Amino acid sequence: MQQLPARYDHVGSFLRPLYLLEARAQKASGQIDAAQLRAVEDRAIAEIVKFQEDVGLKSITDGEFRRTYFHIDFLEQLGGVKTDIPVTIRKPDGTEELAPPVMRVIDKVRHAKDIQRADFEYLKSRVGPGRTPKVTIPSPTMLHFRGGRAGISREAYPELEPDFYDDVARAYGDELRSLAAAGCTYVQMDDTNLAYLCDEKMREAARQRGDDPDELPHRYAKFINKVVAQKPEGMLLAMHLCRGNFKSTFAAQGNYEPVAEALLKEMNLDAYFMEYDDDRSGDFRPLRYLPKGKTVVLGLVTTKFGELENKDVLKRRIDEASKYAPLEQLALSPQCGFSSTVHGNNIAVEAQRQKLRLVIETAREVWGDR
Repeated sequence: MQQLPARYDHVGSFLRPLYLLEARAQKASGQIDAAQLRAVEDRAIAEIVKFQEDVGLKSITDGEFRRTYFHIDFLEQLGGVKTDIPVTIRKPDGTEELAPPVMRVIDKVRHAKDIQRADFEYLKSRVGPGRTPKVTIPSPTMLHFRGGRAGISREAYPELEPDFYDDVARAYGDELRSLAAAGCTYVQMDDTNLAYLCDEKMREAARQRGDDPDELPHRYAKFINKVVAQKPEGMLLAMHLCRGNFKSTFAAQGNYEPVAEALLKEMNLDAYFMEYDDDRSGDFRPLRYLPKGKTVVLGLVTTKFGELENKDVLKRRIDEASKYAPLEQLALSPQCGFSSTVHGNNIAVEAQRQKLRLVIETAREVWGDR
């Protein structure tokens, strides 16, 4: 198993600066071209890299500044995949949530081109010594869970087993090999679906699509392991479980118990980023399934709101978690990114800095500077 760069980490995305949002709008209206937008993105990424290094992080991302959505921008570049942009729904209480995007497999899935390599190469060129550039990509389960069997072409895949899962895993393996060839050693897969399977409403929706929510986590474990089996030597492969993060809202809640054994015990991953910022996530008992050699990064600090957590409370929660998983197999991070979509969360830029510093200071006091 590969070890994280430090006992403190982060999920990956950051609030976009206003000038970047303006440039994206100009590109959408035809005022600037793709090359001009990329130049603006390069500037913004150089700044967010410096921000992360100044704060003291050891793993560095590009803030997902080249993306609109954490998942669509990647998945739609796989051969055989078509994604329909989601719409925003206003709920009766006045809050907004993002309707799940419809992702359809319309042909055989394949790695049609390098997706993240050029972006990684630029990130790597900006990251200083002693730090690790990290790439975040959506989990392959995203191609199945949202639409189920109905979202996958029966002409391309009369049966899902084994061809669909094998093809997707091969496409992901090709992308990981492409990144490794460019020097990437740390990839994080962002997965909403296993977290959604902790929520009874989402579990019922899976039943309505013809899936068994008790069986799915184990099927997904085998699916993820097909990807892990192709992981290049020396690459750390982690997974972040997300319960939704659109404009500070969430989509799912529930204890991790329904997925914990499949997630922690059956998946051959190096590390897991698990959201534990409030009562939505339940207690730490599911961590009892964590085998030796793996790490769980406790997402105890919320990215949804700016109020700063109490350091002593964080330490008590880490202590609670250590009753179920060894302290040396735990780490600390914010619960999610600060901007999983281009829209951002309801939090100030300065709050990002304060939250990350809190994570780093707390982790160093608990584990030392390692």
